[in-house]
Parts: sequence; structure tokens; C-alpha cells
Amino acid sequence: MSYDSILILAVLTAMIGLFFWGRWRHDVVAFGALLVCVLTGLVPAGAAFAGFGHPAVITVACVLVLSHGLQTTGAVDSLARYVLPRNAGPAWTLAALVGVGALLSAFINNVGAMALLMPLALQMAVKHNIAPGKILMPLAFGTILGGMTTLIGTPPNMIVSGFRSNLEPGSFGMFDFSPVGLAIAGSGILFLVLLGRFFVPSRSGVQAGQFKTENYLTEARVAEKSKAVGLTLREADGILEEADAQIVGLLRNGTRIGVQNRRWVIRADDLLFIEADPESLTAALTGLGLTLDEPKEDDASEKQIEDAGPVESKTEEKEPKSNGEEIMLVELVPLPGARMVGLSMDSIKLSTRYDLSLLAISRKGRHIVKRLRGASIQAGDVLLLQGSEEAVAEFSGDFGCVPLATRSISIPNKRRATMAVAIMAGAITATGLGWIPADIAFALGVLLFVLLRIISSREVYKTVDWSIIILLAALIPVAGAMESTGTADGIAQGLLNVVAQGNPIVALTLILIVTMTLSDFMNNAATAAVMCPIALSVATQLQVHPDAFLMAVAIGASCAFLTPIGHQNNTLILGPGGFRFGDYWRLGLPMEIIVVVVGIPVLLHVWPL
Repeated sequence: MSYDSILILAVLTAMIGLFFWGRWRHDVVAFGALLVCVLTGLVPAGAAFAGFGHPAVITVACVLVLSHGLQTTGAVDSLARYVLPRNAGPAWTLAALVGVGALLSAFINNVGAMALLMPLALQMAVKHNIAPGKILMPLAFGTILGGMTTLIGTPPNMIVSGFRSNLEPGSFGMFDFSPVGLAIAGSGILFLVLLGRFFVPSRSGVQAGQFKTENYLTEARVAEKSKAVGLTLREADGILEEADAQIVGLLRNGTRIGVQNRRWVIRADDLLFIEADPESLTAALTGLGLTLDEPKEDDASEKQIEDAGPVESKTEEKEPKSNGEEIMLVELVPLPGARMVGLSMDSIKLSTRYDLSLLAISRKGRHIVKRLRGASIQAGDVLLLQGSEEAVAEFSGDFGCVPLATRSISIPNKRRATMAVAIMAGAITATGLGWIPADIAFALGVLLFVLLRIISSREVYKTVDWSIIILLAALIPVAGAMESTGTADGIAQGLLNVVAQGNPIVALTLILIVTMTLSDFMNNAATAAVMCPIALSVATQLQVHPDAFLMAVAIGASCAFLTPIGHQNNTLILGPGGFRFGDYWRLGLPMEIIVVVVGIPVLLHVWPL
């Protein structure tokens, strides 16, 4: 093995290890790997950023913009509500929901399809008295399956098509993925609808409208002349008991004090956490002479946190200024990779910048026990916000949130929706018939979206997930280095000699399983970029046609069902479904078995070796 091969293997091993670790974002890791390859001479400096002009990268960016336009005009929302049955039983409703999700995912970003249908899934769970996770997980998996059926359904398909472009007769077309993708998606969806919910554990996730105000926590400040000054917690509880309220926490000089000892004496300027329903809140505050707290800088962090007892939920203290607008409550879920992930409401300046109040945070089905505005937001959290519709819409757009219980953020526009559907259909037709390349067709679609004011030029830049673009653009030259150094050939030779022993069917199965396994723990586009050179080399050494092996990579990279981090849709349902990390494999493992059992025979039939 040459020095360059050892070096690129070291870079790949470190990169995959960092992907698994998750300490840094995938795009940062990939970009770092690219720079290391350039500095060590594995990638020529002149070709370092060639990936940004790669057709697959351009296509992914354009599809994200077009998907956003279809959603914001109300086109996809209208289709979903028109198709889904209103009075059917849970089985038929689930079948329609998963089917629509798969159909939408074939032509728009599958995360967008999942975000659109998730509120309907939660409403269905409430209507039929079903644990939300039993609806959300089949829907998430169904949208993942639907994405593999067309070229634009998911980034791995575009990556695979890019690698195929170097071979005769060129890249895969729009519907070249459909025969195998439809067979696997059809089998998987049938399993999800008939048996899927029995494999999903029952968790008390967040259902639509679950954040009720019967029990929430108000942060109240003890004024100097308050009746509460000098009282013990036990004595204060006796007064609050008449209002059906209780003290569940105490903050003093930035330090959280445990309230198990009810002999603590309340002092002026203490911050009391009072649990009450809204009807009795006024009586509770009046009884002790308390006022709703105004934010203070020194309260943003706590010096010490002790057990504050069982807290169901919390509200922020400051009411939004309505300015005559109708105030609404809305549940939002941050998308994976959203700007707000890792930030607190203090750093976002939710109240001063957006005039919104954070009322509660639910994490994996549990309400966090911490001051809300200092809590770091995680992907999959469910946030309950209060404010005007315009403020909620602005905040959601800026920070990448998906509404759950309230659907009033996007205002449908029939004229623009019709134009958006026509342009998208035209781009798909032009690509499918081979008139113009996919990247040109969808770039033209984006241009028409802007010229016809379906979306604004500013929205174009805000809509593109730049982390995905940087990830893809960085990994394409790195994958090229695997080929140019002969590393892909070496890995392929090892797999063939040790496991497949020269059998092409075993080798094809191995490529599919290895790709699925990697995709369960790292970004699916990154998985496709790493595995494509290996798949091509395996096919070359076996002296068989590479199409089946490339298709196996496309399928495996899309089918990430075992973990919540393998695909963004899996992460999206983590909080609303109340799931734990180990819940996904129960349904995910049968799904991946179906993918292998159905996929290999269909691959061999459609793409003979």
C-alpha cells in the first residue's frame, strides 16, 4: 500500500470517527478533511473547491429552494389535506398519511414533506387515542422510502448519479431510480401500515395541543413589601393551597435552592417558581403579593442547581406586547441543523427581538427542569411559544422551526401555488425526458420562482441548507482522492477476498449492508460519497456492470432506520414521539431486513450484472 493510500485512509478513518462522535457538525468535519487532503497533496489545490460547481451540489441546492416554494405557497399543504381521508379509521388514515408522505418525498425534500405532515399525524394520534410515536415513526420511515424513488428525492441519489456521469452512457435519469425504489418503498410501506405500529414502543410524547395550561410554572418575583417576605415555604404553601397552586422551586442570587426543606424562609428579591393553572394564577399571586418577574441579566445563568421537585412545565414571565394583534399559542420543533440548536432564548433575544414568550420546552417527552431562557435548545425539542402570528412566522423562518399544533404560519396563495406546481412539473418533465440536465432544469426553475415572485430573492439564500452544500462540495474531491490514490481499489479488493470471495451477488449484498450501516451513524450524503468509489472499484474488479452496485449505494445511503441521528426525519420525531435512542431499531431492523430481501433480487433483475 502506497504512502498516499495510507494517508487518505487515515483522513477517512478520522473523518468517519468524528462523524460518529458528533462533537462537530458534519460540514465542518468534511471541510476540514478536504483542507487536510489539499495540504498533504492528495487533492490538487486547483481542484479543492471544484465540488461547489458539481452538478449534484447545484441540483440539491435548487431542489431545496423549489421545495420551500411549494410549501410556502400552500401547494403541498392543499394536496395533503385534499388526499388524506377525514373520517376513516386509524389503519386507512395511516396508510394514506404514509402514502402521501412517500409521494411528496419523491419530488420535494423529504424533511420538508415530514415537516408538513407531522402536525396532521399528531392530530390523528389525538383523534384515535394512539401514542404519537406509533404514527410518527411509520411516517418518518415512509418519507425516507419515498425519497429513494427519483433522482431529486434525496441527496444520495444525486451523488450517485454524479459518479455515474463519468461512465457511458452518462448519469442516471430522473426515473432510473424508480423501478428498484418503488419495489422497496412499496414493500416497506405495506409493512409499516400493517405491522409497523406494533414494533414502536408506546411513549408519552408531545401530541398536538398537549401543552395545556392546567399545570404550568410561573416565575414570580418577591417584592420588598410582599406578604411572602419572612414566611417559610410551608407557610406560603398554606396560602397558595387555597388557589390550588404550589411552590416547586426557588432562585436566590442566581442560585437554585432545593425546596424539599419547606422551612426555608422567603426573602425579598427571591424568584419563586409557582405551579398553577391559569384560572387560579391571579389568586395565587395576589395571595402572596407577588408580581410576574421582569428579566434580569444576572438570572440568565444559575450558580448551582439542586433538585426542585417534579416540574411539569414552565412559562416565561414576560407577556408579549400584542399591539392589537391576536395572540396565539404555537408548538414548534427545531429542524436538525437549525440555527437555534445549541442556543438559548437569552442569546436569541426572543422577547426583545421577536416579542415572543417561551412558555415550555419538552425534551424527549419530558419537560426540562431548568430556567427556560437559559436552556440550550436541542434538535427534536418541542417549544411552546406565545405571541402574534407575524412574530411566530418571522421567528420560525429565521431559526428553522416546524409548527405542530398551529398551522397558521404559511399563508396559502392559490395563484402562486399553481405557478409553483407548473414550474416544478416542467423541470421534472424536462429532466425526465432528457431535454436538459437536471442541474440546469432546476436552476431555471429557481430563476422563474424569483422572477414570478413565488419566493423572494432573499428567501433563496435563507432556504438553502448550506451545511449540506458545504458537506457535499467538500466530500466530492475527497472521494476523488480515494480513486486517484488507488485506495478504493485496495478496499474493494479486501472486501472481495475476505468476505465475498469473488461472488458478485455476495459483494452486492455486502455493499448494500455496509452502506446502510454507515448511514445509520453518519450523514447519508457523506455515506454515498465515501461508498461510491468503493462500489465502482468492486464492480471493476469483478468485471461486471457497475449500475447495480451504484444503485445499492443509493438505496443503502437512504435507508437509515436504526438510530435517531441517521436521517433528519428520525431526529425530527425524537421529541414529539418521546423516543429514546434505542427505540428506533425495533422497527428499523425489520425495515432494513426488508430492504435487503427485496432490494437484492430487484437490483439483479433491473440492473443485471
